[in-house]
Amino acid sequence: MENLVIQLQKNYKNKKVFVTGHTGFKGAWLCAILNYLGSEIKGYALAPEYPGGLFDVLLPCTNMQSVIADIRNDDRLKKEIESFQPDYLFHLAAQPLVRRSYQLPSETFEVNVTGTANVLESVIPLTGKCNVICITTDKVYENKEDNSVLYKEIDMLGGYDPYSSSKACAELVIQSFRNSFFNTNDYDRHKKSLASVRAGNVIGGGDWNEDRIVPDIIRALKNDQTVNVRNPNAVRPWQHVLEPLTGYLLLGKMMNEQPLEFSSAYNFGPLPDDHLTVKELVEIAIKTWGSGDWKDVSDPNAPHEAGILKLSIEKAQRELHWQPKLDAKKAIQWSIDWYKQPAETVAVFTLQQIVDYFNL
Repeated sequence: MENLVIQLQKNYKNKKVFVTGHTGFKGAWLCAILNYLGSEIKGYALAPEYPGGLFDVLLPCTNMQSVIADIRNDDRLKKEIESFQPDYLFHLAAQPLVRRSYQLPSETFEVNVTGTANVLESVIPLTGKCNVICITTDKVYENKEDNSVLYKEIDMLGGYDPYSSSKACAELVIQSFRNSFFNTNDYDRHKKSLASVRAGNVIGGGDWNEDRIVPDIIRALKNDQTVNVRNPNAVRPWQHVLEPLTGYLLLGKMMNEQPLEFSSAYNFGPLPDDHLTVKELVEIAIKTWGSGDWKDVSDPNAPHEAGILKLSIEKAQRELHWQPKLDAKKAIQWSIDWYKQPAETVAVFTLQQIVDYFNL
């Protein structure tokens, strides 16, 4: 069997790939992989929110058209997608932060729900074949806070906080467009395949978002400060960013080959016995960094965040033959190693991590 990188290169080389949210953490990593695979890339997103993120690092060495605009601007979005006529579209643009969603609930729903509808509506007029993958989150499920539950794609959608709820709503939008405009029974007419992907807590180099644990750790360690930890006992499906992104690309390949078979939802996360607490993550990160300490700053009056969340990845394993390559400990080590690099070598180190991942 051909190795993964050869499979993906055969599928994505010289193909047009439209990426919303390309200036964000996951979007920049996805564009770096696509560039490595030889794709023609067009990104559409707001300007990077934080300086020194992965997009700024990689832009000079990535062959990509970059459009700085808002997915809520449906006229501009339609124009950019129609002029590009993509073979693939990956929709990552979002308001991605739980705590910010409490501060900006209406905007969170507008970006994550209406923005998704705008993207999918822009695909309808495309004349050629197009495979569309919408990235949501593991938090779309009605969370029972039960350590024994691994959420499956058929489980009930929900969402306690505005972010989680908005992403569950986005899943309903995706389902509606799949039924109404991209129905598999009418594929020969519209030529569109539509899937959604739900990943666990993604970590890796180049993320500087606020209220995310790894960036918070790095900011504290770089400034010789104690790491403040809000929810040390919370359990999360930690995974390195290269894991789900490779899964998304593999899904896109399968959709291209068998568009009627893979137009559905897929979870991507670690193996069932590889879930760590926030405390365990912080301690591995500090050990990898080489110095530092942490303290518990739990606040019982803080906005609600899920305490326990685990995914079942059995469907992706069975149907896509996708499997995690890095356990949680290695994912944390790879992430911290990225932040330890000097600025002048970080772009090369990013590419090296992509190569090393594919060679595992």
